Amino acid sequence: MHPRLPSIPAPRAEPAADSRNLLLQSFSYEGRRVILPALADAMTHCGCWLLERKVVSLSQLEYIFEVQQRAVLDLYSGLIGAGLELTRGSHLELTGLCGLLKHDLTAAARRRIVHVQLEISFLEELDLKSILTPGAALA
Repeated sequence: MHPRLPSIPAPRAEPAADSRNLLLQSFSYEGRRVILPALADAMTHCGCWLLERKVVSLSQLEYIFEVQQRAVLDLYSGLIGAGLELTRGSHLELTGLCGLLKHDLTAAARRRIVHVQLEISFLEELDLKSILTPGAALA
């Protein structure tokens, strides 16, 4: 009789139960050639784990990634430094999370994982053709 091997967990597609979920909406007047390299540097600097990147439309991208809660302030400043403009709700979410981190100094809280969905709209790329052609990015 063979000993029973421990099961290997499947890769996570959904955030862990002890993680926080964050939806960040942003936009930029700069083009992709400027924003995307700066965003990649910012995400690398704060230790993000990129789970998914997808094109939502001709002028919108979505990144799904995870980051440790202790690096949220670095993420916040990195997003701004990369040239992204955050919506009011996104600013409130990030400042609230930074406030929690400041007041909860336990090691477990600092290691907690934050699951982030970042939506980026490129306003420079919006034109009449992209507005009138629904689903063109899916082709």
